[in-house]
Amino acid sequence: MERSYAKEIALLRLGEGEMFEGEGILAIAKGLLQAGVSYVGGYQGAPVSHLMDVFADARGLLGELGVHFESCANEAAAAALLGASINYPLRGAAVWKSTVGTNVASDALSNLASAGVVGGTVIILGEDYGQGASIIQERTHAFAMKSQMWLIDPRPDHARFVDLIDEAFALSEASSTPVMMEFRIRACHMHGRFACKDNRPPAVSHHSPLREPVYDYGRICLPPSTYAQEKHKIEVRLPAALDFIRKRGLNEIFPGRHDDIGIVVQGGLYNTVVRALQQLDLADAFGGTDVPIMVLNVTYPLVPDEVSDFCAGKRAVLLVEEGQPDYLEQALNAILRRAGSDTAVVGKAVLPMAGEYTAEAVLTGVVRFLEGSLPKGVDLTAAIRVLDRVVAAKSRAADLISGELPRRPPGFCTGCPERPVFSAMKLVEREVGKVHVSADIGCHSFSTLEPFNLGNTILGYGLGLSGAPGVGANFDRRVVSVMGDGGFWHNGLTSGVAGAVFNDTDGVLLIVENGYTSATGQQHIPSSEARRDRSPVSIERAVRAMGVRWVRTARSYDLGRMRKILREAMTTAEKGLKVIVARGECQLARQRRIKPLTRRRLAAGQRVVRTRYGVDESVCTGDHSCIRLSGCPSLTLKDNPDPLRRDPIAHVNDDCVGCGLCGEVADAARLCPSFYRADVIRNPGWWDRLRDGLRNRLVPALRGVE
Repeated sequence: MERSYAKEIALLRLGEGEMFEGEGILAIAKGLLQAGVSYVGGYQGAPVSHLMDVFADARGLLGELGVHFESCANEAAAAALLGASINYPLRGAAVWKSTVGTNVASDALSNLASAGVVGGTVIILGEDYGQGASIIQERTHAFAMKSQMWLIDPRPDHARFVDLIDEAFALSEASSTPVMMEFRIRACHMHGRFACKDNRPPAVSHHSPLREPVYDYGRICLPPSTYAQEKHKIEVRLPAALDFIRKRGLNEIFPGRHDDIGIVVQGGLYNTVVRALQQLDLADAFGGTDVPIMVLNVTYPLVPDEVSDFCAGKRAVLLVEEGQPDYLEQALNAILRRAGSDTAVVGKAVLPMAGEYTAEAVLTGVVRFLEGSLPKGVDLTAAIRVLDRVVAAKSRAADLISGELPRRPPGFCTGCPERPVFSAMKLVEREVGKVHVSADIGCHSFSTLEPFNLGNTILGYGLGLSGAPGVGANFDRRVVSVMGDGGFWHNGLTSGVAGAVFNDTDGVLLIVENGYTSATGQQHIPSSEARRDRSPVSIERAVRAMGVRWVRTARSYDLGRMRKILREAMTTAEKGLKVIVARGECQLARQRRIKPLTRRRLAAGQRVVRTRYGVDESVCTGDHSCIRLSGCPSLTLKDNPDPLRRDPIAHVNDDCVGCGLCGEVADAARLCPSFYRADVIRNPGWWDRLRDGLRNRLVPALRGVE
């Protein structure tokens, strides 16, 4: 995996009175163990991928406690796992990336929320929203409201969100309802400290298993039970949740001396708000604030009397709610108007309608709020002066840049085995014409960007093939669908391949097999050869078992063969689905695997060969077609040494990992012979020295050089 937590697992063993100091994702894992969780399942995805890695590395500790951990095939499987808590007093947790993961899990989640739970059920969600997100810009809040599941957005403080994990299980049990907890990227990866408690072995586990099954028709999601379940949600579960939230003080109030105004904020944005107030001299570095703040650690449901009590006597409150729609702003207005309060709620009027609430955005919103509400004792002139300084600094930075920055689209890593696949597709397009590509989620999504620009639609993880037939049936050439091996096992085999065979789809499916779910940190999948504890499952056998007859496999770095197979798939008279498996290990994972081995061999004095590629400066013409067909970060430009030539020449820098694509591209595209291969030998043997000596004599002689 990309990140190993083998050393940090010791932190999970800390007990009562000991201090935890570490990363947020480890604190979340520790909170689950302290809460007595019986089972954990999930699917990797930013920003909570590493929670799966932590539990994978902690299998020994989990076994001692009796906690079952499962790496699930997808988010739907993880949500279905939580069904164990419907009838039994088992505390269960699931983890995945929101909101796309929640969409995948929605069927199971809806049934889980309707049936209700006996054992506490907590869903850890990576709220991947804002400029650093890799997904569509949506929020979890809508799903919580739709299915009547409670949503916790914890204040980013290790001690607080560890306590709230335990409270979330208790809230779930008190209201018989699953609870969602959303953690933003910064909360997952920030470092902090808290006083630990002992890990709590689960009451029910494989150490103390259940003896008899429980049958309750009232918890089966079929009529007439579903009608009673819906009524139970509103009449019993919701009041129980509101009472629990109120009595346990899950939301927090930070008082301030300017009590004619206030700020209501989602828990996850608390630190940003306090930082903005600190810049305005309205808060200190330790969180002490002059402006009263209500922190909504529970953003759904809101407790009406808590909100109205906080707003009582205030002329206006600023609601800091990131993203659209403005669910909290609407709810806050409804609560206050029903209570007969005339407190003004200011939200999106001074804050961005959508997008991430950065420090600058929140600072601007706070200043605009202060200007409009005119609170007593606040120096507005000083506040505006601070904002003006920020705006001026931003303007000066723009002047220093003096012009538009060059575009830097994300791309494949150096030596990535997926790059030659798309180089081959670009070459085939020259022969068969432009191709509609139904793309997918994963590293290969970068093919939609420069320099390849291959990919017309992306509709979901493992859904590349499912999204193709609508176009394919109405297009004058075959559509190419792309998915990775991670997407194939997540959803592609059942949704895509099975459907294509059933519907006699005449198209091309390109499966990029790099050995891992690479985009989230090289977690293993059924076909991973790196799993030495068991034999990998063959993708080729899986698609043949589904009824696919035309299957080809190629080493992805073999550009000539990839090009030939793609051309055949596009032009053959044979109908039906044609599957191409392009195999090449993720280069990042490969380098992490072989570099320690190389270091040990060098230390032992053993022979080590490193393959490098370069460009002959006297041959390169500066055409740059190699760069346009490769896009490798290690293939760049340098000044032309020939004073009679003006165009810069291609250059391979020291990042090269020796994959050979640049030379392959030059050969397959019939570009130029400027690329050369060099084998750098360390700790050479006598035969290496002999050959080197012969070459040093023979080559100059053949060239006629004295």
